[in-house]
Amino acid sequence: MPRPPRIALTLSRPDSPARVDSRDFYVTALQAAGADVVELYPGDVMPYDVDGLLLAGGGDIDPARYGEANAGSHHIEESRDELEFGAYQRATELGVPVLGICRGFQVVNVAHGGKLLQDVAGHEGPPDGETWVNAHEDVVPTAGSRLATATGGAPLTVNSHHHQVVTNATLGAGLVPTMNMGEYVEAFESNDGRWLVGVQWHPERAHEVSADATGIIKAFVEQAASR
Repeated sequence: MPRPPRIALTLSRPDSPARVDSRDFYVTALQAAGADVVELYPGDVMPYDVDGLLLAGGGDIDPARYGEANAGSHHIEESRDELEFGAYQRATELGVPVLGICRGFQVVNVAHGGKLLQDVAGHEGPPDGETWVNAHEDVVPTAGSRLATATGGAPLTVNSHHHQVVTNATLGAGLVPTMNMGEYVEAFESNDGRWLVGVQWHPERAHEVSADATGIIKAFVEQAASR
């Protein structure tokens, strides 16, 4: 039998109950989709023998990386930035599929020369240990996009655990919006044909999104397996 695809998963160190739970959601979702998960933490370097990269959620990116002073960014972890921008560069060189979730979506955007709005009211996620969810209902992915193909193209209910956003005006070069909430970009993909998808919400938290929304993780792992 062929081996399962090796997926590199970037994380903060699980040094609190909330971070343990966050890690477990990602690992469980990837394993359920058939992946062999390679957990990467600040200070690690992504190995060459992986078939895909998932950039996970977490704290804010240092705004100096997109040429701005701090205007509301918090929980900045420079070693996590180093890990993920390095991993994304290597994934690009290797040509492996990439899925960016929440912070990971933002990392990809900044890596492509984009910027972030640093603090938007009403978009913060729940406090540690709580389960409150800010849901966006009936959000429709762009027809024909990788996201629409992965999720069936029907309207989705997605969750919001972030206070920083990307707009059409701050979107990085080579990225195409595939889901919007008003002026805010909720998903994008690459315009050059490579399998690169970013979503601002959390499909790994299956209890917080519509069932079809989790399909993007399955599609990502299947793409990694097909290399």
